[in-house]
Amino acid sequence: MAMLWKFMRVAKYSKTTALSSKVKVRGIPTHSRHSSSKSVPSDLGASAPCSNTVELLGKSYPQDDYTNVTEKILSKVGKNLHNRKHHPLWLIKEQVKEHFYKHYLGRRGTPLFSVYDGLSPVVTVQQNFDSLLIPQNHASRRKEDNYYLNRDHMLRAHTSAHQWDLIHSGLDAFLAVGDVYRRDTIDSTHYPVFHQMEGVRLFSCHELFSSIKDGEGLQLFEQGHRTAHKQECHTMEAVRLVEFNLKQVLTKLMTHIFGDGLQVRWVDCYFPFTHPSFEMEINFQGEWMEVLGCGVMEQQLVNSAGAQDKIGWAFGLGLERLAMILYDIPDIRLFWSEDERFLKQFIGPHIWQKVKFQPLSRYPPLINDISFWLPSETYSQNDFYDLVRTIGGDLIEKVVLLDEFAHPKTKKVSHCYRIVYRHPERTLTQDEVHRIHQAIEESAVRELGVEGRF
Repeated sequence: MAMLWKFMRVAKYSKTTALSSKVKVRGIPTHSRHSSSKSVPSDLGASAPCSNTVELLGKSYPQDDYTNVTEKILSKVGKNLHNRKHHPLWLIKEQVKEHFYKHYLGRRGTPLFSVYDGLSPVVTVQQNFDSLLIPQNHASRRKEDNYYLNRDHMLRAHTSAHQWDLIHSGLDAFLAVGDVYRRDTIDSTHYPVFHQMEGVRLFSCHELFSSIKDGEGLQLFEQGHRTAHKQECHTMEAVRLVEFNLKQVLTKLMTHIFGDGLQVRWVDCYFPFTHPSFEMEINFQGEWMEVLGCGVMEQQLVNSAGAQDKIGWAFGLGLERLAMILYDIPDIRLFWSEDERFLKQFIGPHIWQKVKFQPLSRYPPLINDISFWLPSETYSQNDFYDLVRTIGGDLIEKVVLLDEFAHPKTKKVSHCYRIVYRHPERTLTQDEVHRIHQAIEESAVRELGVEGRF
């Protein structure tokens, strides 16, 4: 429900041939507690250009007009930061797991929730969108916002892509954790790869109403009407109890992570696969921040997955968001750092050890602007952001649209962007930034069809 490249050379970017070679990722299955899924390994090798296919996790994907995944993005596949011991994302994941294992037990005293943290990030479009009832014309499906291998396969944009399959396998309560991929803006809180945790809980009639006095006569379903507060097939009593359970579970989780006295508020919102739905905001150090989205699952999804006699909730939280708040990490790029000065700060005797990130150093930024006339055909800012990331990698701290100008006579539109370069671990030189910036200018003209005003 709701993701460091060191500069060695200037990479060339091609929009029409984002992957000019076969890219292979070899996999070895691993197993973890309560997980029977295969883990994606961290090694990725690219062969010389020889065909228009992408080989990923032992499968071959033919490129087509939807292919827009780049080798830079594929180099992140299999890093699995959430499974890397003592990494801050691993710490957050383990804290959430331990909380659920300890506080939610089944009849035999075993953990109620099973955890899947090694599911493949390559999914079908059907899994990522159709199974969640997201309409064909929904904006979230756009090429500008996702990384497609081809029209049928993509890198998952959310861990919700596994909801249907896991419910269909017979699971009533689970957490799914993994890396997700989205084309987005560039700043200190956005990155094209980040990590999510999905939570799902289904209830039978007996499970939901067993603790309610005189609950024997209550029902999960009715023939009613959809309103802002419930789906047409749900009784109001069932929806209210599911909502109460969901908010109680998440409030306890956030309090457990951030401590007693945490202020929580709920904001009504809408997700295509939950209704009604909410965003959870917490007040941490005097600032309100949205940390997750959740809601009552769409019954049509639950029914199609084979759990017609149950009702449930789902939530999705971002591991980076929680870690940045909890550990005071100022820049999302740092999660990809291999610098021991960063990683050693999170090594401790237990997962609950308090850590406050200490900045490695404050290296100065280098700032360059770029202006160009937009082409007459469709232009996407995310295409430009992706091009900048492909060439500059993690040397790019931020890209901001400074100015948009329409010529009064020609009606041509000009954009001016400010690109902030900063290395998290060392001082950049003017020469290397100049080479990167020049490559961005040349590629923007060549690949995006813009007219430079350099």
